[in-house]
Amino acid sequence: MKVLVTGSAGFIGSTLALRLLERGDTVIGVDNLNDYYDVSLKQARLARLTADTGFTDLRLSLEDRAQIAAAFAEHRPDRVVNLAAQAGVRYSIDNPLAYVDTNLVGFAHILEGCRHNGVEHLVYASSSSVYGANTHMPFSVHDNVDHPLSLYAASKKANELMAHTYSHLYGLPTTGLRFFTVYGPWGRPDMALFKFTRAILEGSPIQVFNDGKHRRDFTYIDDIVEGVIRVLDRVPAANPAWSGDTPDPATSSAPYRLYNIGNNQPVELMHYIEVLERCLGREAQKDLLPLQPGDVPDTYADVTDLVAQLDYKPATTVEDGVARFVQWYRDYYGVQ
Repeated sequence: MKVLVTGSAGFIGSTLALRLLERGDTVIGVDNLNDYYDVSLKQARLARLTADTGFTDLRLSLEDRAQIAAAFAEHRPDRVVNLAAQAGVRYSIDNPLAYVDTNLVGFAHILEGCRHNGVEHLVYASSSSVYGANTHMPFSVHDNVDHPLSLYAASKKANELMAHTYSHLYGLPTTGLRFFTVYGPWGRPDMALFKFTRAILEGSPIQVFNDGKHRRDFTYIDDIVEGVIRVLDRVPAANPAWSGDTPDPATSSAPYRLYNIGNNQPVELMHYIEVLERCLGREAQKDLLPLQPGDVPDTYADVTDLVAQLDYKPATTVEDGVARFVQWYRDYYGVQ
């Protein structure tokens, strides 16, 4: 297939593009290399892809309506995976308008590109953040999510609503993936594992919010990418059992689906730090702080639908995943 991947210099996007190329797909990569975090890391991720003749590297921003439309018209992708977004819950507290530009306006341009160019399937990144004030565990895609706690979360919920509208009006098959705390080699420097590793190796203290008591469904990058590919290959159809009297948020009378992708095994943050300390052979200096605005105490993914419909369930343990990240970090930055 010819697959357009936005956010191709990103953590998930670059790893996904590599896997697609390895299996013989043609990949059109879209990224603007913004400076939200270290651009050299993004360039290094892209270097893994650009040596492959099946990869086309486009330097575009989703907000640029004309350029996105032109890219779709020229390259005519069969399927699209939209991973480009302004990321980060805490960043959205101080910079809300950045999320409007990329996550709302930009996503609308992707939907229009798919609509007008015969795209067979749009897969897009949502987030576990959409569960917001929900406390019923595990989080299920069949539950309503109407109480987001950050504009980042609200923008991802909005993406799901926008996608449903295009599925309903134009018959565009769309699948939203709610990612749960992705980590691993080539990860994002603004994420906890990256920041903790750097600080511990430098001998600096780490900030541990909620006294380390909150739990996260940490999900290893290879498990995430395996899930994305399985979803990409399965074009959704309308759910014939869907009823407006008892509407199921995860399906529709249109070709629309939502899935959680998480490890289905929440881990307390303090245990996560202990695993990292063992891998590094050093103990962290910890500044214990309260839960931050926009954060939720716990996340826990119900992945029943992925197991039942796609014969898939993430399986990498935190112990294995953190060890692989630490090895990559030491190799990439040349530190011991």
